[in-house]
Amino acid sequence: MLVFIAAPIVSVVIQSVYAPHEQVIKQVESCSIFGCTQSTVVDQDATRELREAQPLGRFVGGNIYTDRNHLATSEIKTAWQESEGFGEFFKKATNLPFYGALSFTLTYTAVVTPMAIILGFFIALGVNNLPKLLRGPSIFFSLLPMIVTPLVGALILFWMIDSRGVLGIGLSNLLDQPDLSLKASTPMMWITLIVYGIWSSCPFAFVVYYAGLQTVPQDSIESAKLDGASRWQQTWHIVIPHLVPLTTFMALIKIMDNFRVFEPIVSFNAQAHAQSLSSFIYNDLGGETQLLSSAAATSVLTILGVIILLSPVLVRTYRDYGNKR
Repeated sequence: MLVFIAAPIVSVVIQSVYAPHEQVIKQVESCSIFGCTQSTVVDQDATRELREAQPLGRFVGGNIYTDRNHLATSEIKTAWQESEGFGEFFKKATNLPFYGALSFTLTYTAVVTPMAIILGFFIALGVNNLPKLLRGPSIFFSLLPMIVTPLVGALILFWMIDSRGVLGIGLSNLLDQPDLSLKASTPMMWITLIVYGIWSSCPFAFVVYYAGLQTVPQDSIESAKLDGASRWQQTWHIVIPHLVPLTTFMALIKIMDNFRVFEPIVSFNAQAHAQSLSSFIYNDLGGETQLLSSAAATSVLTILGVIILLSPVLVRTYRDYGNKR
């Protein structure tokens, strides 16, 4: 835990308060038979000595966190003062890089997490009530989204929603819009990414709930049947309370998973319409200029966001543990 989690986090925090050294510039005079001219060049030796003397870079404190690519405090203040309502302010805020990525990440997490858990529960409930002969094939087909590699699954759906794909053609005919392009619409791209997220997350919830259903006390079920309880009443009063600890566990896992959504955005080539915090970090680390300090600051803010989202679940888990003690 110390080597692979604590040490990297400390390293990222330190890197986020240091910026790369600026190149040392010097004036060079060049003379010829026509006279002398001065030009500005990079002093490679002085720049290298500066970087060797201060390998972390120059200390900037929290300036990276407050710049335009992150919390953008001055831009947010200006937008709040100039906006006539919250809707206009929200639109201006989400046009900023970090808040745009945060907006999609929170929307994705808030929709995919509960929908995947609820759908997984009902699938597990349905499979558990099937005859034993049909359970095996049903479990296999229910686990297919988990078996398929996330990158491959996202690419398949990406091809299907293409204007030449089966889903793209079907929606164009259904809506009577021949020029409809799901990949060119920001709302449709968000919906597609969320649908894919639910589809790919359901098998995990299904597996956990299906295993949990095997531990439901049958004595309580039989007693409820004798008392005339319907199947829905049995589920509501016996099965669901029994599975609450599993739901808490899945909420912890899925919030962390969904908050760092990355593969679907890359597979769908959706950076122009949707960008998550993870893809924001990836873009900083990619390309010819690696913005390590910017990526580190975004990583720290992402960690803080995960902690804030998990705090209600963690508090509930702590209270349950304290009560059991």
